[in-house]
Formats: sequence, C-alpha cells, structure tokens
Amino acid sequence: MRSVGVEEELLLVDERSGEPLAVSGAVLAAADRLAWLRPGEGEHAFEKELHKEQLEFATKPVTHMGELHDEIVRIRGEAAHHAASAGAVVAAVATSPLPVRPSLSAGPRYRWLGEQFGLTAQEQLTCGCHVHVSVESDEEGVAVLDRIRPWLAVLTAISANSPFWQGEDSGYGSYRSRVWNRWPSAGPVDVFGSADRYHEQVQAMIDTGVLRDVGMIYFDARLSANYPTVEVRVADVCLDASTPVLLAALVRGLVETAARAWRNGEPPARIGTSLLRLASWRAGRSGLDGPLLHPETMRETSAVHAVEALYQHVREALVDHGDDERVREAIAHLHEQGNGARIQRRLHDSGETLAAVATRCAELTIKP
Repeated sequence: MRSVGVEEELLLVDERSGEPLAVSGAVLAAADRLAWLRPGEGEHAFEKELHKEQLEFATKPVTHMGELHDEIVRIRGEAAHHAASAGAVVAAVATSPLPVRPSLSAGPRYRWLGEQFGLTAQEQLTCGCHVHVSVESDEEGVAVLDRIRPWLAVLTAISANSPFWQGEDSGYGSYRSRVWNRWPSAGPVDVFGSADRYHEQVQAMIDTGVLRDVGMIYFDARLSANYPTVEVRVADVCLDASTPVLLAALVRGLVETAARAWRNGEPPARIGTSLLRLASWRAGRSGLDGPLLHPETMRETSAVHAVEALYQHVREALVDHGDDERVREAIAHLHEQGNGARIQRRLHDSGETLAAVATRCAELTIKP
C-alpha cells in the first residue's frame, strides 16, 4: 500500500486579539529545547516558513488514515504547546482574517525571495496543505502527474479555508489559491509524457534565473525533490483535522488510479492548461458554495456533483485501501457542515468580529 504524508502550515496569532504574531523563531526554539530534553525520541516535526507568522510541520509517512489523523492531531497539539511559550496560539487558517503586514523570515533564501519577487513575496502570508504519496519511480510519478491534472481543482474546493484577506471578505472560498498563483512557477502545467521531459522542463525553468532552485517549482503537483513521492500542493490548510485526512485519502486514490491507468496503457486526458486554470479559479472562487467545473467535461456543475465525480473516479482504489467508508462519511459531513471557508463566514455572519473568528479558529484547530 502506498504511504502518505501531510505537510501543514499554521498561522501564529495572539490568543486575545487574533492578530498574526511574528514569533516563529521563539516557537521553534521551544520545540528545540523540548527535543533536547527528551533524547532518543527523535527530532521534532516543525520548520520555519517564508514568514515569521507561520509554522510548518510534516507528519511521518503512514499507510493507514486513522494513524494519519492521530499524527495530525498530536502535532497540532504540540504546535499549540510550543506557541503558548511565545504568547501565541496556532490557527489552521489559510489566510489571516485580520489585516497584517507580514515579516520575512531570516536567512539568505528568504532574503533572495524578498529581493527577487518584491510585493509578491512580502504579501505571501498563506498557509497550505501538501499531500505526499509514494511512487515507485520518477517515470511512474510523472505518469501520475499527467493523469491527475483535471481533478486537482476539486481538492482546492474541498479544502477552501481563506475567505478573508486584509480584514475584508474576499468573495472567494480560497483566496489563498489566488495569492499563491502570483508566483511565476505556480499553477497547472501541461502533460509531460515522460520523466526525462519533466526534469528537462524543471531544469530549463531554473536556468532562466527567475527561480532560485528546484524548491521553487510550485506546480499544482510535482515530484518531490527530497522523497520518492508525488506532492499535491493545491489545498488550503484545513480547519478540522479530519479534512486533511480526507484529502490524503483522495490524493492516494488519485495516484493509485492514475498509476493503474498508466500501466494499462490508457493515455492522460488532453485537457488544455488554460482550461485547468479556469477550473482552478472557479474552485478558489466557489469553494463548496457555488458551481465548479466538472473534471471530465470542463463544464459548469454543482460542487456536490464535482465532488461525487472525484469520489467515483477513485472509488476502486479507495475500496482496495480500506478508505471507502471513511471518505464517504467525511464527504457527507463536509457537505452538511461546510469547509473552513463556510465555517469562518458563518462565525462572522453570526456577529463575531474577525478577531473572534481568528481566535475561535485557533480553538477548532486543536480539537480532536
């Protein structure tokens, strides 16, 4: 069975005002101290991100979704504990509900990004969720990338959790996805056809000098530079800890379904990148509260029908992995209760201030 891992980026906010706090250095120092006091337990899961108001973590690779859920809940709890030592709480929101002027993290890489990309880098305080699924080779991985392209926008819609931007309702379910796509290497890409062509394209992009290194290949889905995995990068960080598990199960289903199709000689769908960009925009705009583009026809349909199409596409793999019941229940819950964008708006519409929305989201982040 293919292993799965999840990376999440969390926002560090003041527990009373809800304002983002530039304290990632202090939070990481607290994590380092605890790891030093507990030798033999391994290194902690946390890393710094582009801005000091963010904290990133990665789960270990697992094969069972129940174990992945437990990992996410555990590490989010640890993040909250370390943040408290710096006077902060962690919120699994993909953009800050409140106005913020982010602070770039220290180091030559982040300094270069700030100088190269100006306001794009300065404003890029966004928190995503990346799902890694193991593949047997780069050739299999690129075959997967070529075949999962039409389905990725539905994952953006499912995960949408960034309705507010600089203190205002953006009108989008996932405004993070729009801000993220300001990077020149971000978004959908063409069919590659082979691992050689993938690596040639990546190297050609780096050779332009616009990008610093392979870490700046921000495709919606890519081969990981560090692990034998396909990395899907389209999702917002999710408020409820069960939603990244749903995403992980669906992504593993997509990877397995695509790999089987490749082995059976089935070609990828020849849907143009321009249409995929429209599907991505539509998903960011609607979330689950408006129309999406159907992954197979690229015609407008309801969010319910688009999610159902994704489920049916990967259902055989879900059954084989033992994930089918969990996914069906999670999808039903999502349609009934809503994703993070709907929850944030519901809180605000009920009379809560954006400060209260941020602090309430911090409470929901560490809910088991």
